[in-house]
Amino acid sequence: MSHLDAVPAWVALPAALLLVLAGVLCVVGALGLLRLSNFYQRIHGPAMLNTLGAGCVLIASMLVFGAIEGRPVIHELLITVFVVLTAPVTAILLMRAAIFRDRRAGRTDVPPPAPRPGAPLGRTGERDE
Repeated sequence: MSHLDAVPAWVALPAALLLVLAGVLCVVGALGLLRLSNFYQRIHGPAMLNTLGAGCVLIASMLVFGAIEGRPVIHELLITVFVVLTAPVTAILLMRAAIFRDRRAGRTDVPPPAPRPGAPLGRTGERDE
């Protein structure tokens, strides 16, 4: 009898649903990457949806291996923490690098830099640089 035969149906069904949900989330994230028009829009689909898809896979893994081993499995929790902490930071750094690149190239569709706190207000009510 293999380990997979030892997984009860009450564990296998939610794990299978989580894996299907993870696949759907990753496909939607990939479609967002392909269909959206510019980098700033395209970064959101994969950054958010693929992180959720990875979370679903990790929860399914926790369920299955917890049932097989008969004890809680926490390795996946550590992986989840690292994915949840690093994916948004990576997306933010990519977006900041793209904004810096586009400003240096002189593109006009990039928003101007935010005013520095404490800078004096100009005649228009905006802070002078």
